[in-house]
Parts: sequence; C-alpha cells; structure tokens
Amino acid sequence: MEIKTGTIVKVSGPLVVASGMTGSRMYDMVRVSEKKLLGEIIQLHGDEAAIQVYEETAGIGPGEPVYPTYEPLSVELGPGLLETIYDGVQRPLDLIQERAGYFITRGIDVPALNREKRWHFVPLVKEGDSVGQGDVLGEVQETVLVKHRIMVPRGISGRVVKIAAGDYRVIDTVAVVQTETGEKRLTMVQRWPVRQPRPVRKKLPPQYPLVTGQRIVDAFFPIAKGGTACVPGPFGSGKTVIQHQLAKWSDADIVIFVGCGERGNEMTDVLMEFPQLKDPRSGEPLMKRTVLIANTSNMPVAAREASVYTAITIGEYFRDMGYSVALQADSTSRWAEAMREISGRLEEMPGEEGYPAYLATRIAEFYERAGRVVCLGRYQGKDVEGALTVIGSVSPPGGDLNDPVVQATLRVVKVFWSLEDKLAFQRHFPAISWLRSYSLYRDATAEAIAKLAGTEFPDNTRRALSLLQKEAELEEIVRLVGKDTLSPEDRLILETARSVREDFLHQNAFHDVDTYTSFKKQAAMLGVILLFYELAQKALEQGADIDEIERLPVRERIARLKFFTEDELLDAVKSIEQQLAEEMSRLVGASQGVFASRTRGREEKEEQV
Repeated sequence: MEIKTGTIVKVSGPLVVASGMTGSRMYDMVRVSEKKLLGEIIQLHGDEAAIQVYEETAGIGPGEPVYPTYEPLSVELGPGLLETIYDGVQRPLDLIQERAGYFITRGIDVPALNREKRWHFVPLVKEGDSVGQGDVLGEVQETVLVKHRIMVPRGISGRVVKIAAGDYRVIDTVAVVQTETGEKRLTMVQRWPVRQPRPVRKKLPPQYPLVTGQRIVDAFFPIAKGGTACVPGPFGSGKTVIQHQLAKWSDADIVIFVGCGERGNEMTDVLMEFPQLKDPRSGEPLMKRTVLIANTSNMPVAAREASVYTAITIGEYFRDMGYSVALQADSTSRWAEAMREISGRLEEMPGEEGYPAYLATRIAEFYERAGRVVCLGRYQGKDVEGALTVIGSVSPPGGDLNDPVVQATLRVVKVFWSLEDKLAFQRHFPAISWLRSYSLYRDATAEAIAKLAGTEFPDNTRRALSLLQKEAELEEIVRLVGKDTLSPEDRLILETARSVREDFLHQNAFHDVDTYTSFKKQAAMLGVILLFYELAQKALEQGADIDEIERLPVRERIARLKFFTEDELLDAVKSIEQQLAEEMSRLVGASQGVFASRTRGREEKEEQV
C-alpha cells in the first residue's frame, strides 16, 4: 500500500486531529510529527482521523506531518517478557533508562524484546510433522521457574520442513513450515493486536480455586482460576495491599501486575519489593514468573487507556501455553477516567458522570477475556488447558459504590470484595467486609476446596459466616440497651464472632508467618474456633457461667494460632483442643458443684422452716 502522509489540523492535549488520512483504519498506529510520537486512531470522519497520542504533545502544532503504519496497536510476544518492566504500550523501562536516563524521551523507539540475547531452543516436533496455529513447536527455559513454549502464529498451518535445536535470538528463524501458500519462516517472536482477544478452542467452567493464602478470600469469598473479581474501596482502605498480596501469594504460574494510573511512589514500592520477594513454592525470586506494567498517574493519559489491553494480551499469550495466569489491574477507575478524558476531547455525548456511553461495554469486553479454556493449539499432541484470572481494583470517589465504574464492573464479575474504610480505621486488615462481599464461585469450587482443606471446611465457613451475620444483628441491640441484657447464648455468639474476626479474618501482611495461610492451616484455625463454640454451648446448657467462659485462658492460645508455622501447627492444635476440653470440663464441674451446694443450702433452709 502506498504510504501517504497526513497533516495535523488540531491539537487538544493528547488528542490530535489530522487530515489526509485516507486508507487508514480504526485503531491503526501512526507516528505524529517529526518527533515520531506514538499514536492510535480512535475516530475517522472522511479523510480526517482523531488520534490519541501515547506521549506528551507539548510543542506539536498544526501543519506537522503524520505518518500512518496501517497496523493496529500490537505487542511483541516471545522469550524475555518475564522479569521485564514495561510502560502502558510495552516499552521496556529498564532499557529506556539505560539509553535515555530517568525520563522517557519523546519518540524513543525501543523494541519490547531484547534482539541480541540468545535463548536455547529445544524442539518438541520433528521434521515432517504437521502443525497448526497455536501448536507448540519447542521450548525455551526463560527463567528457572518458567519454560516458555514457542507456538505457531495464527493463520499458519502445514508440515514442518526444517527445525533444529540451538541458541537463537528472538528474530532468528527456528523452524520452516510448508503451507498451502509456500514456506513460512517462524521465529520465536510474534505480534498480536491488543484489542483483539486471542482465540481458544473451548471455554470451560471454573471449578478450581485460585489459592491466595488470604483467609477471608480463600475461606469465605473464593475466586476460581479463570474467574473475575472486583475490589472496590475508598482511599486508604487497602486496595493496593490486597492486590500486592494476591500477586505475591496466589498459586498462579504467571503473575501480571499492571499499575494503571497509580501514584508513582506505589509503583516504586512494587518495583523495589517484587525482585526481593521469594516465591513460596520454589524459594526463587517472585520476579522469575512476573511481568510488571507501570503506567503512573504522571504518564500520558492515553497510554493509561492502552495499558490494560497490553497486560491482558500478554496474559492470554501465557494462558495459551497452558499456564494459570493471574492479572492484577490497579486500578480500573483510572482507566475509565482516561476514557472519559479522551471522550471529552472528542466531544462525544457524555453518559453518567461524564463517562462515555460505551463505558460498560469496554469494561465487559475487558473482563470477558478472562476464563479457563482449552487452548487453540496442542502440546506434544495433547490438548492444553489454561486459565486467565482477572482481579481489578476500583477507586470510586468517596467510596461510593453507586459510581458508574463500580456498577458496570459488578454486572460482569462474579466476586465482590468490598473494602470498608471503617474496618481499615479500626486497623482490621484485610479490610474486606464479610457482610457486603460475595462470591458466586463458592458452590463451583466447594468440591476442590474440600479436597485441599478437608470435607468439613466448606460447612465450617458457612457456620462462621452465619455467626458473623448474627453478630451484626445483636450489635444493634447492644448499642440500644447494652450487652448485659443479652442471654448467655447470645453473648456466646458475640464472643465467637469476635474470635472469628480477630483470630481468623485479621491477617498481618507484613508478618513472616501470618502473611500467607494454607488451606490446611485455615481449616485447623477455623475448626478450633468452632470447637470452642460447640463446647461452650454444651457448657452453658449444663449451667456454666458465660463470664467464666469468656475468660478461659485457652482463648489466648487460640488467638496466637495464626503465628504458628505449618510444622508446628499439628501439635499446637492438638494441645489447644485438649486444653479447651479440660477447661470446659473443669468449668462445668465447678458450676455443677456450685449448683449442688446451692440446692443443698435451699433444702436445709426448707427443713429448718
């Protein structure tokens, strides 16, 4: 196609309008002005194109040229993605820092994948084999934790005529495939348009939990592998800490963390902390299976809008290899605000609170790319299953859950972790409300969770949630007439619910042991708390005093159970259960002795009378 140069006619912040763009299509990439700023066409009207520019447009004016590429915004996919820190349009920030210093130079063009590094390619097919799109040709040991599977690009199928092991750069030919239209030379890198979902053969129902090690999530509001979750909450309620915890401890094979419009200091914490974190399963640095996308609030607003698409496309790529991928988006509110700003500059008709009318559609399209799937290609002749889990935090103004972004998100996700500033101010973390949150994956994952935690665990979590709901009802009475007016049975419910809240749900993200809890330990902790409730109920029936039950010494040991390691857990639980039974028996015996003494005293008085 003949490349024609357009001309800028208007500049409005990140929005540039250019004429003479005949032949260009929606979402094509362009280079704006002689500085070659990266931009994307988001509106066409005749031969005029509205372009959102991913870089600062200061100093650009009418009359300057626009160079079309006739290609959509795409990402490079291949070995070298892991351990890399990208901006919103997949420019490697570490390489930019080496070349241009601490600030991104406008118009800088750095390839997303290292063109000089050599990777050892091990073929998994041989010459003469037939392959189709998505099939795995071979493997590269990208990090000590992840084998990168080199797949046949889309639209290519045929017979392998040449393939060999060796050390290659990502742009070197590793295989030659004979197709109907001739020979195709395949490299280890492929490009994919970010706004187009990668195809799959079949979607599967979510059945397996994404183990996070966060007790309130795993026990009460689990998320399935391939599921979607929303974490809304006001400023200071701990959204970012929750996202960091899930990124660190979830049992996904690959973690993708995208900071979409977040404060620079928060992204700095992530960039400095992740390389030092140890993967709980292997002991290796967590960065060995992580991709970071940093798009801070001072970066161009248009790149913020693209960053979530960049992240989810990389996530789909690793999913197609057969891996379980967890994508953390923090926060989608900033993404929606970027859409609102661009929409305003396009002079589109605003919807609710100024957001574009297509806000809900864009949010739904984003979350619908999650899922547990049968991948398009095959691995060593077998079908491949992969999962992409998407967890997005939302920052509604003032914590208002009626915000359009929250409501549009809740319509498409199946897990709602509602963060409350009231809990955060009480120093209860994670500040997830057990009364307002929900998970629609509880029943689907119950069987798999029962295998991990024991058959009693799903029922125990329901009982604990029921106690917390009863506590909320009783607190209304306590506020009106005081705790002393309650029956001993109701006071026991309050005490047990307090133990569930403080000893089980409260979790210290910065404690070496408490930061992560396995399903086995969660089941043991909750089982001990509910055992206390059962024994206390029986003790009350036999005349025990509720005040004495509340002051039992064993309760201090129950509270400290969260700080025991896995190796110490079994002995600690047995010891606590034994002490609990002994103290309850002693309490019942003492109460029966007092009861017998009072009865004898009454009888003696009656005889005297």
